[in-house]
Amino acid sequence: MKPSRDIASLLDIMAALRTPVTGCPWDLEQSFSTIAPYTLEEAYEVVDAIERGDIADLRDELGDLLLQVAFHARMAQEAGHFDFGGVVEAITTKLIRRHPHVFTNARDLSPAEVKALWGRIKAQEKLDRAQARREAGAPEEPPVGALAGAPLALPALTRAVKLQEKASKVGFDWNDPRAVLAKLREETAEIEGALAAGDSEGVKGEVGDLLFVVANLARHLSVDPEAALRGANAKFERRFAHIEARLGQQGRHPSEASLEEMDALWDEAKLGEREQA
Repeated sequence: MKPSRDIASLLDIMAALRTPVTGCPWDLEQSFSTIAPYTLEEAYEVVDAIERGDIADLRDELGDLLLQVAFHARMAQEAGHFDFGGVVEAITTKLIRRHPHVFTNARDLSPAEVKALWGRIKAQEKLDRAQARREAGAPEEPPVGALAGAPLALPALTRAVKLQEKASKVGFDWNDPRAVLAKLREETAEIEGALAAGDSEGVKGEVGDLLFVVANLARHLSVDPEAALRGANAKFERRFAHIEARLGQQGRHPSEASLEEMDALWDEAKLGEREQA
């Protein structure tokens, strides 16, 4: 085997890794469920490379993510379900079907018209799937509610936004971000009440409610809460590193400093960032 730009080489390598006896013992014992966490991890690493602006790393991480697709497709092929070509066919079919304004004569549509068209196409796809199940003699899919289609595997903040978007489509939503801010204050008051009552389980539930409302506020302000939190994490790491560095110059560790000292160094880091902005 040699490195190659041809997707066929990746599929050949994946097949070799999964070949009994001569393949890789670790790869051979994997299943869809055991590989799924790695698939999620690789997707996050792609996002991380983008956030850091590291294009070379992005290339590598996209390769790792592509490997996950090849891995799942190979396992499906071995089980007689579908192969990598089927995956490609499925997505190309979907893209062509959902973009008639690009691939047919339905051109010159506004973004709003494209969104409405997308909704109609997806609704028709649902009807077509139901018809195909009936023709195949498969049991009818159970009716789904307005919140269906928000995968449990999504990060909690992202899934919260998905659920809120779906509820909004049927009118269950605030129409003003200030109403969400009022709800935020209400939730903090409820946390205070649970703390005063010594209700640890109640505190846990109220903190969850608070985070859900924060995600809702982000949605109303057109802010991606996951991206915002990643930014806050990076800021915290950067400023805490400044605290460690300044204390290190004195031959000290953060555990040897008072909270007041560290707060002062935090403010110093914050001021430095403002001056550099």
